[in-house]
Amino acid sequence: MASVLNSDKDGVKPPKSTVTLPDDYRPSADEEFMNPLQQEYFRQRLWDWKKQILSEAEGTLAVLQNEPLREPDLNDRASSETDWSIELRTRDRQRKLISKIDAALRRIDEGEYGYCEVTGEPISLGRLEARPIATMTVEAQERHERQEKVSRDD
Repeated sequence: MASVLNSDKDGVKPPKSTVTLPDDYRPSADEEFMNPLQQEYFRQRLWDWKKQILSEAEGTLAVLQNEPLREPDLNDRASSETDWSIELRTRDRQRKLISKIDAALRRIDEGEYGYCEVTGEPISLGRLEARPIATMTVEAQERHERQEKVSRDD
């Protein structure tokens, strides 16, 4: 976990952009899809999200290192262990989320961001706003989930 937490300290920083976003910029369907402004908008959203996750993880790590997990009362101890178990599971999910964020950032750099990996069609801006790491259109995602459910039921 420490290597993930230290990624910004190890020199992994958001790339310098040649595009400057206006303060009130929001992607719009009225402009060319995934133009440089839209790409920069989503790049910044993804970097901010990653930075927030890493900051929360550092906070969790600091608390784990500084607070004793041993409570004198068995009920208090059980409650604390349950809370920490939930917290650590959340951090593990967020660790996996960071790899998806990194993949989305790579897709922006490669010019593939915002396009469905199955159909090649543009993913709606609304979907990308709600889930910036989306790799499929809603329709392709639904088909994928139906096929997954069918194969699970077999």
